[in-house]
Amino acid sequence: MGIINYPPEKIYSPSKLKKPDYDHIILWMLNNNDVCKWADFRQEPTEIPTGTLSRHLETLKRKGFVENFSRGHYRITSEGKNKFHELSSAEKKTRKPNYPPKIILKSGRNYSHWILWMVYNNNYCKRSDFLEDPLSINQSSLSKNLSLLIEKGFVIKEDGKYIITRAGKSEYSRMLKNYDLDRQTILEEESKRIEEITNKTIKFLDTFRIKDKDIQFRFLTNILTLDYEKVKPLLKDEEIFHKILLFLSINHPDQYPNFISSEDFSKLYKIKKTTLDYYIDEISEGKIYPLRFFKLKQPSGEQYYFQSDGRLERIFRVITENKITKVSYLNKLFSKPTPNVPTIDLESIINDIANKSCEFLFNKDLNASLREFLPEYIKYLAYKIETKKELKETYDKLEGIIWQNITDIFQSQISENLENQYEEQIKGIDKKIELNPEDLDLYYLKIRILIYFNQYQEAIKLLDNLLELFPESEKDIKILKAAVLRRTQNIKAGLEIINRLIQKFPKDNDLICYKAYWMQYLDKKEESIQIIQKLIKDDPENGIYQDTFGEILMYFEEYDEAVKRFLKAIVIGSDDWYIYQTYIKLGICYKALENYDLALKNLKKGKNLTKKSTSDPETKQKWLAIADLFLAEIEQFF
Repeated sequence: MGIINYPPEKIYSPSKLKKPDYDHIILWMLNNNDVCKWADFRQEPTEIPTGTLSRHLETLKRKGFVENFSRGHYRITSEGKNKFHELSSAEKKTRKPNYPPKIILKSGRNYSHWILWMVYNNNYCKRSDFLEDPLSINQSSLSKNLSLLIEKGFVIKEDGKYIITRAGKSEYSRMLKNYDLDRQTILEEESKRIEEITNKTIKFLDTFRIKDKDIQFRFLTNILTLDYEKVKPLLKDEEIFHKILLFLSINHPDQYPNFISSEDFSKLYKIKKTTLDYYIDEISEGKIYPLRFFKLKQPSGEQYYFQSDGRLERIFRVITENKITKVSYLNKLFSKPTPNVPTIDLESIINDIANKSCEFLFNKDLNASLREFLPEYIKYLAYKIETKKELKETYDKLEGIIWQNITDIFQSQISENLENQYEEQIKGIDKKIELNPEDLDLYYLKIRILIYFNQYQEAIKLLDNLLELFPESEKDIKILKAAVLRRTQNIKAGLEIINRLIQKFPKDNDLICYKAYWMQYLDKKEESIQIIQKLIKDDPENGIYQDTFGEILMYFEEYDEAVKRFLKAIVIGSDDWYIYQTYIKLGICYKALENYDLALKNLKKGKNLTKKSTSDPETKQKWLAIADLFLAEIEQFF
């Protein structure tokens, strides 16, 4: 093929302190050669690591910058050429930072707010940006505030540049509430956040030719509501995640009678049906995100999804609540039923709500599906009011009594449909606890039920009570509380619990290992790795530390190094309880590295060990599902 042109040294080896821009290197080579082979990127002088090369090529292909026209051979596209020229000229452009509005600058020297505003509203900031006019923060205050923001995980420093994190963006939104910003300013600030997401959304919709405005709007709403980062550890390809949300956006009641099955969707949009079905179930049942997607099932098999707290559900909730409270209020006011006063007739309530909803909210052909769905939905509303509403005023207390009565009515009239629901399970476990109040495991089981139904505050209250009842189990109870706090995205509070436990039990390596995970959750890679390396140094024969190290590296997409750690864990602890998980994670890493033979081998090994494991059924089921997902994806290569 001839001599390969390689980029100048300043591109592939910029400095000891600056990481190479691998996208730039790959695009430079493809732009300056007719074609490049895989081996060309791996050779001197570029020597791109295998895992890194695989990830960057996959990303560039997905974005349409590179095409893989034959096995192991790559060339640049016209869009790729534009991207290459953009990267090549990026450093030559003069930066003009955006600065905070006067209302923020004149509200006192709240330097941390100034810094947050700057890193949010610019791609990155240099230290000099904060020292110059109009900010003019002095060196001492700047160092102090930058250190504090970095420590809290709101800002990171990379190659001398300060960049905002996901946690920082959330803190930025909270920070804006401290200022009396006019409506237009608030809209402008929010539009910047939306623009960051919609750029990807627009390209995705164009790529797959989604022209329906209603579907486009629902899809954008789903993207803004459901954070990809929550599923990223398992679902590395963001486009696959977008396809899953597109499925939910298409199969909405407003689209009736149009519908596409998961089988047809998977073929049309090139997504594994097993992957699609798994994540649709997890998302719709509220297992990943605080919200859920309700399902309307048609007799012929079609399923339509609508989001909790979305426009459709909010209107539907008003209709449902109004009907129930109207009937119940009148029965509270009159001790004896009269011809003019309706009685609590569950079937009548359901029919009236369904009929009213189909007058203007749902297509009339969905009436039967609504009537089948309503018992579950009314019970859901009852849970929300019972567990979350503060009953301060007389009206609130009466409403609480009404919904409690509705719960009792449902319990007696439609118990077959609700036997696996929250209240049933809680009542069952409470009876067992009443008979065996000293059995801590029963309380743990109740907490698992609360977590399953997203009743996190109730779980935290119960854990606080358990600290008084079982002080000897303080460590385990507090670790569980930290885990619940992490589910609510209050990672900082969870870390504080872990740190306090470490202070009390400084020689407990399990707690220190937990802290490594918490640093990972906060995206503090170096701190996380330092902690686990120290544990390995102190106890090199403990395989769980090698497994944890591998998982941390895997989270940060360092698959080559993760593989080494998982293999060490298997050698050290081949019979330990966690090894089935190690094999599955090892298989996932090999899949990311495109070593599909080893990926298949280890995933199957992990799956077989899972079936033999004595771990709890729920954990085993989760890992079996994960193994099946990746096995299904690998099948296409054989």
